[in-house]
Amino acid sequence: MSDTTFKQYEENEDYKERSASEIRSEIKKEAPLLSFEFQEQGEGEHWVTIASPEFTAICPFSNWPDFGSVEIQYVPNKKCLELKSFKIYINSYRNVKVFHETVTEIIFADFLEAVEPKKAKIVVDMNVRGNIKTICKKYYNCLDTSN
Repeated sequence: MSDTTFKQYEENEDYKERSASEIRSEIKKEAPLLSFEFQEQGEGEHWVTIASPEFTAICPFSNWPDFGSVEIQYVPNKKCLELKSFKIYINSYRNVKVFHETVTEIIFADFLEAVEPKKAKIVVDMNVRGNIKTICKKYYNCLDTSN
């Protein structure tokens, strides 16, 4: 067995992840998230779930594609997310080298900025690759974060 079979990767030696703010800036120029007015008609929490089951980005270590899904659930305040803009936004990650945790932070930050919801949560559920599965979750103004 060769020494490279179980090589440990090291940041700044084998790769360099771009900053989240740099990635955000580029994505927002290419595919900004849009919203429209929410027309609430009565009492109660109106939850919206948006899912993209075909999310793709590039692993910064291997340069191989990572596949997974992105789901956002939210309670609108005054705006809702426009779905075509979300589709274009999500597809713009196809050639971006980014870690799962970083992409979760970026997508959620851009969503919160565009929609300004009362409550929200994101789940980025990446497919198994190399015997490892990653699920990243982040919550905004949610009391129950058990699921």
